[in-house]
Parts: sequence; C-alpha cells; structure tokens
Amino acid sequence: MLSRERIIEAAIELLDSGGEGAMTTRALTERLSTGSGAIYYRAGSRDDLLDTATEVLVTAALEARPVQASAAPGDEIRTVALALFYAIAEHSWLAARLTQQVVRRPFGPVTVGIFERIGRQVGALGVPQACWFDATSTLVHYILGAVSQNTRTEGDAPDGSHDRGAFLATTAAAWQDLDAEEYPFMHAVAGQINAHDDRVQFLTGIAVILGGLTQLG
Repeated sequence: MLSRERIIEAAIELLDSGGEGAMTTRALTERLSTGSGAIYYRAGSRDDLLDTATEVLVTAALEARPVQASAAPGDEIRTVALALFYAIAEHSWLAARLTQQVVRRPFGPVTVGIFERIGRQVGALGVPQACWFDATSTLVHYILGAVSQNTRTEGDAPDGSHDRGAFLATTAAAWQDLDAEEYPFMHAVAGQINAHDDRVQFLTGIAVILGGLTQLG
C-alpha cells in the first residue's frame, strides 16, 4: 500500500542518488509504480516533498543524545552539531535545502527545532538571556556554514575527484611553494593540511565559540 512515509523514503532515495535534479515527479511515479495524483494527494507537491524530506532528516539528527545522560551543555551542543554534520555528509543535497529552510522559513519546524535544541543549552551555559538569540545564532550559523562545506562523502575532493588525499597533497605543495616572507602563515601550516580531520576541525570551531560564549555570563 502506498503511504506518505514510503513516498518520502523514495524521494530521499532519489535525492541521495542524484541530487535535486533526480527527484522529479516522473522519477518518483516510476519508482513507486503509481500516478502523480496519488503522490500529490498523500505528500503534496515536489517542493512540499523536498521540505518534508529535509524535515525528516533534520528531526532525526536533532534526536541525537550524548552517551552520558547527565551531559554538560557543551556536550549537548557538540552532539547535535555532529549529528547534523553526519546527516549532511550522508545526504549531500541536504546542505542547500537546510540553509533555504533556515533563511526562508524561520518559523518552520526545521529552523525552530535547531534553534530550540541549541538555544536551551546556550541558556544552560549561563549566557545572559539578553544574549541568547545572538549567541545561538552564532552557533547555528557556524554549524550550518561548516557542514555545508563538508557535503561530500569521505575520500572525495572539492575539485570533484575521488582522491581527496591527492587533492590535499597538491594543495599542501602549492602552499609550501609560496614565498615564506610574503605568506608566512600559509607557508607555516602547509604541512598540516594533509593530516587534518574535518570532524576535528569542525569541533574545534565549536569549542572556540563555546569558550567565547562562557565569557558572556
């Protein structure tokens, strides 16, 4: 029996396999062996489906909880941040849709869910209430911006190739060749790019922001 849940599942499968361009009404009807009217009746338009697919994945990520039941606010924030990081790593199309939801539908369940989950922990950190919105917005903007840069699966390179190691090695060599006097910083960190871990780098950014937020209390 065709259900709304199965339609959403099929939509996510198409999105994962080929991005938004692959998730057409025709492709969906062929996958589900049904008519477009049945899909529209149960799940709405294509745009509705894109929004719903985004909401389903984000909601699942927001349900992540730290291993320890009595986790500190910072651990709660890191847990949800990593859950969003992994969700977008698994569903690369999600980055653009998530950003659109936050910008265009600040009153929608995706935006409200993210702000509520992170905002509660900002308050628990002791940040003054007058600073809650700005502090939470800073965290949310960092998280979304950072995860949007990590939309490719492990091993892929930003240039579209599948050899991430070779891409980083080429970048490191180019930085190393820079004039050390004109670009002292870039020259100094050239050797670090090969060894860096995107997840560790992401969490370092969270730690830097959390350290700053505690100074607001």
